[in-house]
Amino acid sequence: MPAKNTTRKKMSRATQRDLDTRIEFMEGIVRRDPNYVDALQLLGDDYTQRGRFPEGLSVDERLANLEPQNSLVFYNLACSYSLTGQYDRAVAALEKALSLGYRDFAWLAKDPDLKKLRAQPVYRALKEKISRLKKKAG
Repeated sequence: MPAKNTTRKKMSRATQRDLDTRIEFMEGIVRRDPNYVDALQLLGDDYTQRGRFPEGLSVDERLANLEPQNSLVFYNLACSYSLTGQYDRAVAALEKALSLGYRDFAWLAKDPDLKKLRAQPVYRALKEKISRLKKKAG
């Protein structure tokens, strides 16, 4: 499961319609099977791409409960917290992702979903921890 790639560019109406159709379809699947992890992951990504950040966050929180040892789930949760302006929670989720083994430091440094978080004072301590982990891995 790759990290969300939610770079939001201006979507055409056809693309928006297609995304809305996918969201409706995935919502139906998740209603029938609320613990279907793959469907939840797709639904969360689609919500975020559509700019429906609170819904994406809700899905990511559900995934964190279903997959408590999955570093990528917590990375995506951090992205959702960042997109909804919950920076302390975003840092906590990133710390959890790192403790579970998340190591895509290059993406973390440029992920547009974390742009606002990286500008926050609360991110400084985490940045130092990331630097130490990079040195250890390098």
